[in-house]
Amino acid sequence: MADHRVVIYLDYQATTPLAPEAFEAMVPLLRDQFGNPHSTHRAGRQAAAQVELARDRILMAMAMPLGKLVFTSGATEAINISLIGLLRSAPPARRRIVTLATEHAAVRDTVLAMDGYETILLPVGPDGLVNLETARSAITSDTALVTAMLVNNEIGVIQPVDALCDLAHAAGAVFLCDAVQGFGRVPLPQQADALTISAHKVHGPKGVGALWLCDGITIPPLLHGGGQEGGLRSGTLSPALCAGFGVAADLMHRLRDSDTQHTEMLWQAALRLFDDWTINGSMGARYHGNLNIRRDGIDGARLLSECRDIAFSLGSACASGSGRPSHVLQAIGLSDKEARGSVRIGFGRYTTIDELEGAAKAITQAAERQLSVANGAHGS
Repeated sequence: MADHRVVIYLDYQATTPLAPEAFEAMVPLLRDQFGNPHSTHRAGRQAAAQVELARDRILMAMAMPLGKLVFTSGATEAINISLIGLLRSAPPARRRIVTLATEHAAVRDTVLAMDGYETILLPVGPDGLVNLETARSAITSDTALVTAMLVNNEIGVIQPVDALCDLAHAAGAVFLCDAVQGFGRVPLPQQADALTISAHKVHGPKGVGALWLCDGITIPPLLHGGGQEGGLRSGTLSPALCAGFGVAADLMHRLRDSDTQHTEMLWQAALRLFDDWTINGSMGARYHGNLNIRRDGIDGARLLSECRDIAFSLGSACASGSGRPSHVLQAIGLSDKEARGSVRIGFGRYTTIDELEGAAKAITQAAERQLSVANGAHGS
């Protein structure tokens, strides 16, 4: 039997609601204009035209220097294609990879799986930010690749990616940026050699992402087959998914000011509503649609189970079922107990102030019940 209870959605870092405009753009390509975009007949050419329109829209929204955009199944594939490809293209003497201890698993696990390379996981401070002098010391002449996330998916911290990119280039290395959480929200690093983005983090559909490569950067393919996407990513593209991505990216570009104002209003309200909680990560270098908070004596997992009509999280959706404390929260110096007492609340374009206030009331009441029970047990 279907559950028709209304859920307040506050997990924008895991995924965002699909924009109605993106949905409408996708429907005809699923129902009527279903041609294979790689076929040469009229139906195929019509589908291909929709793919190229989407590509142009995304490139316009990215506002990067000249480069090419390759569609993928998502950011994880884009990261693997670019990271492995850039390493394979590096001079043989360059066998070092430099990244951050707080990177998403798509980067972290991939670099750690690269045999024959020395991987440096740069530490971060209690604010979640990397120390640039530490980075400078680690990025040496034998470094092949430096990779860093623009906006952290768990704590919302904005890393100094432009400075990291400069350090990489000064050492003769290339720079890859995971821009999934930052695209459409904060400026992208203009000097990066490669960027990865994902549709479903910008109110587009799941199942499609993209890799942007700066002009002059060439890498070997990870997947082999039909030679689609300029030979870099074989496989039949979904025109519907690409079109939805294109419209969503265009909306993020055109609505950026109003989205930013709305998110800032929600952020200021959230600070008041959760004023007795501690915020994890930097308050200054931070995207304001991500509120990662903790409270002494609280069990985050229990809090989630007690607030079933509110969608929020313990951290990364990709690792939430592991049962392990967040590596990001551990990296900023939190104890296991503090990490397990942390929750992430994410909001944006379609979040209303009434939803945020209602959710904050329910979460706070559930937290107070936990503390009351704990204090009672300690007093017995």
